Amino acid sequence: MLGNTFGRIFQVTTCGESYGWHATAEKAGYGGGLLAIVNGVPVGIRLDVQMIQNELDKRRPGQSKIDSPRLEKDRVEIVSGWFEGVTSGGPLGMIIRNVDTQDIHIQQYREVKDVIRPGHAEVNFFHRYGEYGDWCGAGRASGRETVTRVAAGAVAKQILATRGIEILSHVIESHGIKGRSVSEGTMTFEELKENYRKNELNCCDLETARTMLDDLLKVAEAGDTAGGAIELVVRGVPAGVGEPVFDKLKATIAHAICSIAAMTGLEFGQGAKAARMLGSEWNDQPYVENGSVRWRTNHSGGFLGGMTTGEDILFKVYVKATPTISKPQDTVNMISMKEDKLAAITRRDITLLPRWYPVAEAMTAIAVLDGLFLTEAWYGMNDKLDPKWRAMTQPRNTGKYEK
Repeated sequence: MLGNTFGRIFQVTTCGESYGWHATAEKAGYGGGLLAIVNGVPVGIRLDVQMIQNELDKRRPGQSKIDSPRLEKDRVEIVSGWFEGVTSGGPLGMIIRNVDTQDIHIQQYREVKDVIRPGHAEVNFFHRYGEYGDWCGAGRASGRETVTRVAAGAVAKQILATRGIEILSHVIESHGIKGRSVSEGTMTFEELKENYRKNELNCCDLETARTMLDDLLKVAEAGDTAGGAIELVVRGVPAGVGEPVFDKLKATIAHAICSIAAMTGLEFGQGAKAARMLGSEWNDQPYVENGSVRWRTNHSGGFLGGMTTGEDILFKVYVKATPTISKPQDTVNMISMKEDKLAAITRRDITLLPRWYPVAEAMTAIAVLDGLFLTEAWYGMNDKLDPKWRAMTQPRNTGKYEK
């Protein structure tokens, strides 16, 4: 299996499955684990391990009525690259073990292992790996693989924080119910920050969140699941980050986000609305503030030419409903090649949103840090550039844009 590494300078490699190689009836209650190796971590960083654990706790299952009842602890263990409290320059190795791998759940997967789950990626794993693929909990096709992304992203977040860069996200839509957002100018970054994680869904429009949660409980009663949308805001990234052609930071972030299972759409800034706007309406017009260029609006979402403008990076991600539902669906048995019916009884999230946003934040942090390191490496080799010009690229975001 290829494609398990992301990044060029800040580089993350992951492995691990939903249950693990010894998730069998003989060894029930103990499954494998998931590992992340992070290359490119600067030396001498006093890594806050509790902060990594806090990030993992955001996506941990079994915390509310709307997410999977699977009771994983998701405890992180750092096994390399960290010495006497600081990073040593070696590869940072982290392990998260699977602990809630009971025989009853393994058997549930065993009974339907040859049957296609409509909407789930495991059918393509069957096409790729046949009978040798890991069918338990969908193996690496499971959303559980994202736990290592969150651990690595927590490291990236800590490094970005030393540069004054923040990444926050929140749910802005659930099952067609829409809340307020920063990119639409109906919510400020300060309100997003104040209301972050104040409910199980992490919808920072607190009034709308109650409506969303009530609706999701009804969806669950019907044996179904629901999708929605998440908005991400990145504040503090300097202007000019990203390479101008194939390695635009915008493209790198898109790669990072599109690599997360269940995403179905991505919009930067005004996104699809740009197709209905005139140039005079969409163009962000510049002005001078304290000797630097600012922008009166941020329709572009903080990018021009795929490189950062120094304003907030704004984008929305659309996420499909959890494919595993209790309602009977038409399917096919891949071994007998006969049509069948499936009404899954395995554990699942009613909505992926409350456990999806920490993964999106993590992948965004990894992408932004990698882009920042690439840009700084280039500047380091170009000492002919006037330091005053470099100073102009520093972030100036205040989030105060005209509508």
